[in-house]
Amino acid sequence: MGLDLKVGFLGAGKMALALAKGIVQAGLVRAENIVASDPVEAARAAFSKETGAHSTASNVEVVKGARILIVAVKPDHVAELLAEVKGQLTSQHLLISIAAGVPLSRFETDLSAQTRVIRVMPNTPALVGASAAGFALGKAATAEDGQLAQKIFSAVGIAYQVKESLLDAVTGLSGSGPAYAFLLIEALSDGGVAAGLPRDVATRLAAQTLLGSAKMVLETGMHPGALKDMVTSPGGTTIEGIHELERAGVRGALISAVRAATEKSKRLGQS
Repeated sequence: MGLDLKVGFLGAGKMALALAKGIVQAGLVRAENIVASDPVEAARAAFSKETGAHSTASNVEVVKGARILIVAVKPDHVAELLAEVKGQLTSQHLLISIAAGVPLSRFETDLSAQTRVIRVMPNTPALVGASAAGFALGKAATAEDGQLAQKIFSAVGIAYQVKESLLDAVTGLSGSGPAYAFLLIEALSDGGVAAGLPRDVATRLAAQTLLGSAKMVLETGMHPGALKDMVTSPGGTTIEGIHELERAGVRGALISAVRAATEKSKRLGQS
């Protein structure tokens, strides 16, 4: 991915802004080689201010000025966008869509079967450089296209290539997962307050505990169960807490949450 590569964002919302900042800070693309379009003036102004890149109200201008196009509009705006830019697209363009729930077939049908397109499911921690994303290649996308998408989304976290049929599971796990984590942080903070801690201290301790635990999983490569056992001394405080969590069915509830969100994502994709 050369610094002279031109990258265009169709949509200049928060996720587009996070990705643009990430690839610039990672040294993948120069800010002057990025352009974004958005109908909302405030969004364009924020994008340019935060990234140093150009912004415009014209989607066609972005398509003409960039080879890599990141589709970052709301899902219900995708059809209108594709109809607008279809005549400007060439075989040199690669479309990377982060429009939730919009299948690859929509792009390949509305544009052409030869359109190089990649579908990505990132999550909101991309806003702080800690995204967990899954992506799938369209029929015409090449291995090199996949490597490029990997680099772009690795600039704001981690990314894994999967079959498109598994993107619903990615949605149920890491797409919806931040909400589960926020719920856990809030509940742990409530527990700390119930035990006498000030709210601000309890919340920061809870958040840092989840952050540190996640880093241990990622950096040690150890199984979460093994790391759990390292904390759980015989007859100690932790096993008492775990017993309460197991009795309340927390583990099963989290598994069910991921499965329910996955099924909902499948239904939305069919509508």
